[in-house]
Amino acid sequence: MSITEAQIKPEINIKDVRKYFPIFEMPENRDLIYFDNAATSQRPLQVIKTWDKFNREYNANTHRGAYRIAEKATQEYEKARDKVAGFIGAGLSNEIVFVRGATEAINFVAYGWALKHVQAGDEILLSELEHHSNLVPWQMVAQKTGAKLKFIEFDESGQLKMEQYFQLLSAKTRLVAITQMSNVLGSITDVKSIINSALQVNARVLVDGAQTAPHMPVNVSNMDADFYVFSGHKMLGPMGTGVLYAKRERFEEMDPVFFGGSMISDVDYNSSTWNDIPWKFEAGTQNIPGVIGLGAAVDFLQQIGPDSVRAHDQALTDYALEQMQLIGQLKIFGPLTNRGPVISFSLADIHPHDLATFLDSHNIAIRAGHHCAKLIMKRLHVPATARTSFYLYNNKQEIDQFVITLDKAKDYFSKWI
Repeated sequence: MSITEAQIKPEINIKDVRKYFPIFEMPENRDLIYFDNAATSQRPLQVIKTWDKFNREYNANTHRGAYRIAEKATQEYEKARDKVAGFIGAGLSNEIVFVRGATEAINFVAYGWALKHVQAGDEILLSELEHHSNLVPWQMVAQKTGAKLKFIEFDESGQLKMEQYFQLLSAKTRLVAITQMSNVLGSITDVKSIINSALQVNARVLVDGAQTAPHMPVNVSNMDADFYVFSGHKMLGPMGTGVLYAKRERFEEMDPVFFGGSMISDVDYNSSTWNDIPWKFEAGTQNIPGVIGLGAAVDFLQQIGPDSVRAHDQALTDYALEQMQLIGQLKIFGPLTNRGPVISFSLADIHPHDLATFLDSHNIAIRAGHHCAKLIMKRLHVPATARTSFYLYNNKQEIDQFVITLDKAKDYFSKWI
């Protein structure tokens, strides 16, 4: 069945949402079970059409031209900023800076804020759950400033040891950089308690929301985070898009990271002054069609409702955990409750890469590897895990097929292991 413009309706039923995703309409993908959503999501037709419409109808640079299509491009770009601000509960749209992804957003904070405000003797608190994107930049900051990194461990269930966090937090803590949901274990962090406690010692908090913004309601104003980052491509938007949210006062404390066109107010021979926030941080030509496409992705998610997405994902995760535990020699890493739609596991003595290849031969896409989280692998004493992750276009029938195929894989590899 092809998707026509007439089939795109304002009200989207999550039980019938798959038809909005053209990739599943391709003949070679009709039976595809896509369970690698923690890496990147698929994109609905609305996002694809929005991106295409920009290129076909009003391709122009933003904030520059005084002609019709340039003004149209600028309006749609800034509408996307308003949509994103509303989606995450930001108080002001100028608290949103568009970047290439969560990785770049964290580097913005590391280079623009931390190198300016972190000094020798200060401490940066991280956790063992962090993606490399929320670890390596802080290693750089510590090396350049003389600050010290301290790590919150996770327990046997995969949850952070909050009592250890409270012990590590001190007057020396300058920054806490923490994931809201582990991309390996699915653990959900109590960021509200972390932020409230950090405020008591005047520490700043960066929250990595790459795995949560797509899957659950987010309100950064209620959360009170200083910085919040996420990627567009994990929440139905185009690749090469992402968001750095920061409180206005945090942005005012930051230096620009990139320099050039659009981010200046005035330029003289030997010095320049900067544009207003957020444009101060958006040097050069941005990914304009990508950002506008991200706005369309936000529209799509808002039509379904973040609460509905969360309920759907949770139901799938609970069902998958229940069914996977019935398979002999299968080990699930991470908690069985209070988690997101990400499940890492091992099966018998099958290497995760071999397992992923076997599943791919049955048209099931999962991830295998260290998932850019080697600290977790070191704690688990494994080189890699297999990982399955769900989103709003997945269903229980796919999980049933996945579980059946895992049993087939165990039988197949039993000949060699």
